[in-house]
Amino acid sequence: MDGSRRAGDRPAHLDVARFHEHQKTRAHVNARTAEGFNKTYGIVHPSEQWESNRNVRLPPFFERESELGAVFFEVAGWERPHWYESNAPLLDEFGERVARREAEWDSRWWSPIINAEHLAMRERVAMFDLSAFCIFDVLGPGALAALQRVSMRQMDVPLGRVVYTPWLSPGGGFKADLTVMRLGEEQFRVVTGGAHGMGDRKWLLDHLPEDGSARVADLTSSWTTLGLWGPRSRDVLSSLTGDDVSNEGFRFATCRTIEAGPLCILASRISYVGDLGWELYVPVEQGARLWDVVSEAGEPHGLVPAGIGVYGTTGRLEKCYRAFGAELESEYTAIEAGMSGAKVKDEDFVGRKAHLRQRDEEPAAVLCTLTVDDHTSSSGQNRYTLGREPIVTRDGEPLTDAKGRRSYVTSAGAGPSVGKHILLAYLPPEGAKVGEELAVEYLAERYPVTVAVVGPTPLFDPENERVRS
Repeated sequence: MDGSRRAGDRPAHLDVARFHEHQKTRAHVNARTAEGFNKTYGIVHPSEQWESNRNVRLPPFFERESELGAVFFEVAGWERPHWYESNAPLLDEFGERVARREAEWDSRWWSPIINAEHLAMRERVAMFDLSAFCIFDVLGPGALAALQRVSMRQMDVPLGRVVYTPWLSPGGGFKADLTVMRLGEEQFRVVTGGAHGMGDRKWLLDHLPEDGSARVADLTSSWTTLGLWGPRSRDVLSSLTGDDVSNEGFRFATCRTIEAGPLCILASRISYVGDLGWELYVPVEQGARLWDVVSEAGEPHGLVPAGIGVYGTTGRLEKCYRAFGAELESEYTAIEAGMSGAKVKDEDFVGRKAHLRQRDEEPAAVLCTLTVDDHTSSSGQNRYTLGREPIVTRDGEPLTDAKGRRSYVTSAGAGPSVGKHILLAYLPPEGAKVGEELAVEYLAERYPVTVAVVGPTPLFDPENERVRS
């Protein structure tokens, strides 16, 4: 890394502010460094999980999930279900539509149940444990100014609006991407991923008004979140509440508090999986009750619990949704990522000057969606890329953009609804053409891929009718 680069432009993995309090304890450091020594000199699978210092942060749904055979992955100390063994009967239901992986390496820390849960969500409805979100309230008369300062999108919106926004570094790269709910004239709720939440909190604190007119309250341990998505999600939610949750009564990208029996739920109508639905927030002590209420209401509609394998991979990849730490990095710009927007707000924000300059330049790379044409290896076995592999020409020549960056797979995973294995990758303009035939290198072999989409248009439901209906 260039040592002259400003701290705000450094990659997220070099940001010391990213650590949570439990990760700074002597017990955690000793446990992870001891385990990490062996991983340093061993062959480590990209999805391999840490075994030390687990079960530090448990969601209020943990007992219910354990009873359903949840396979837990860890992020920021939280135990998160990646899939549920209780959903194994879905494999028979969806049959050949569920892709299997033959090779042991490809199928480590993975299950075809993930793809089956995905299809159940697309056809019916699923609920997701999102307890690992970091949640911060920005409060005070200077709250709006503080969020305007760090946010690329316009924050001066009506009460009840939900805004998805990148936070940029001074050089115009990505510092964060997250959602903000405007809950009051002087109250905004920031929701971001657990893995990078502490870094986002530090960035926000560093840009508060110097006059003390705004403050940040960390509510991560006070609230829990359950995601509810799928074409029948409105049926489930409407059976729980007398509030109007119709499309006309509860528009996309809005939030408000609804009543469901004894629960007052902050419902936010957004989606990271590309289907109709809501994020449901309740105080953490009411989380188990929320799980039970939603499960019972969803039973007539075929609701299943689904894991982060759907939320973080299959669902988002079918919709070409970007992820911080994968597609969204400090060395790539909003223009290259296809997230620049039609116009730039008048209010100043961190990275605005660089962003305006970048809009006037030809992008050195464009984020594209590719699909694998043939998975057959030289042994005759089908192989499935996992991410971070080189993208090359069919002849094996590397692709390099004008800034000297090689093209590689930023994210990879199944697209069960479209029947394709999906890759996201930044390509130089000469390769960023729909129908361009390229290849991905995986374990010393090349597999043919084709550019399916240039820019942010999704493979699945390209008009976004399901999300907004």
